[in-house]
Amino acid sequence: MSNWQIERFGEWSANFGLIKNKEWVNVTSLRRKNLGLNAINVCFVLTDSDSIHHLTDGKNDHIDTITKVNYPTINHLLDYLNASKNYIFTDTWGYKNNNSWNGMTGYIVRGEVDIGGSPMFFTTQRMSVVEYISSPTPTRSMFVFRQPKLSYENNLFLLSFHKYLWYGCVSLLVILFIALFFITFWEWKKTRLENSMNLDSTVLRPNVSDIAILIFAATCQQGSHTELKGSLGRIVLLLLFISLTFLYTSYSANIVALLQSSSSQIRSLDDLLHSRLSFGVHDTVFNRYYFSIETEPIRKAIYETKITLSGGKTRFMTMDEGIKKMQMGLFAFHMETGVGYKFVSKYFEEGEKCGLEEIQYLQVIDPWLAVQKDTPYMELFKIG
Repeated sequence: MSNWQIERFGEWSANFGLIKNKEWVNVTSLRRKNLGLNAINVCFVLTDSDSIHHLTDGKNDHIDTITKVNYPTINHLLDYLNASKNYIFTDTWGYKNNNSWNGMTGYIVRGEVDIGGSPMFFTTQRMSVVEYISSPTPTRSMFVFRQPKLSYENNLFLLSFHKYLWYGCVSLLVILFIALFFITFWEWKKTRLENSMNLDSTVLRPNVSDIAILIFAATCQQGSHTELKGSLGRIVLLLLFISLTFLYTSYSANIVALLQSSSSQIRSLDDLLHSRLSFGVHDTVFNRYYFSIETEPIRKAIYETKITLSGGKTRFMTMDEGIKKMQMGLFAFHMETGVGYKFVSKYFEEGEKCGLEEIQYLQVIDPWLAVQKDTPYMELFKIG
């Protein structure tokens, strides 16, 4: 207990009435911000017991990152209020279980702490029992993956040309086939009339199979032992070989380019769900909780089909393991991006970083600091 603090509001004068103190500050939360070393109880969440020894030295800053970032911020807040510090540590942010709250939320609800030092996500249940005052540390958790090669998702032999270009190629071959057939028939008839005894075996015969084989050979950039002898026939053959040479060259160049390209088809959670990628999730308290309570159909399907395995096993894993699998490709890893990209810088080559894509999964906003409902320190904490 401390002594009553007396504030000098002003003086009363018989001649002038109330004379207000010139140093008086109307805003109560500013006027009374000095708490005179009264103790403020603060709760921090530490999922790793060793983190209590590394709150300020920067060691293992990928573990309990949000608490380590906010620990000095809370200290500055209490220094601003001239309050003494009393810390309590727990291993979870707090979830409702059998009509009672555990973790940091439980401490706040029971009035055992004045402020939660580790920011936590908004939930409908929490909003009814605690008050959120500030969001000091923006954070993002997403599925991060390397876009698979284009050949993994598509048939490159068909993708090399646009659909309408394929139609044009087939139409060109049909037109050339018809033209060659009629020219061959005309030349063959003319040759037989002029010299019925000495028919050259290299002259193209007017039947469907010979002409089809000639066009197929030209398409494969191969020659043929038969040909047309007339000027008109040779012009059509020249047109055939030139056209198919350009098409063959363009097709081959596109194949080479596409072999080096990444797919861009995975743009949403639905695409991710129906892709052939494997999945993994960083093993944290809030990831396990939020993944398990999802009710939105696509998100629920991801958890039930991609994260939960037969036999009760799950794909929750350490950050180190997840990043290494993501580097190997064909793997989507859900992580807090601020921490995760530190590991990406550690393991990935510069060229590998360019193909990374992100897709949001958790439907939450940035975490906020929470305090007791109707606490007298509310405005002091907000201003501080």
